[in-house]
Amino acid sequence: MAIDQKLLDILVCPQDRGPLLLADEVLYNPRLRSAYRISDGIPVLLVDEAVTITDDAEHQRLLAAGSTESR
Repeated sequence: MAIDQKLLDILVCPQDRGPLLLADEVLYNPRLRSAYRISDGIPVLLVDEAVTITDDAEHQRLLAAGSTESR
């Protein structure tokens, strides 16, 4: 998923205002374990639509995927 780097630099989590990782096809907040979908290249940063990642393996996978993306 291609999102402009300038946009990534200014996007923050709507819950805690911290930075987000671009991991696979979602924006991920590892502090809250919240994943925000990207629809047609547009981040959907709505708290009510965030998916909570409860599985530790999925959390680790998203962290690893996010660490390989440029930020």
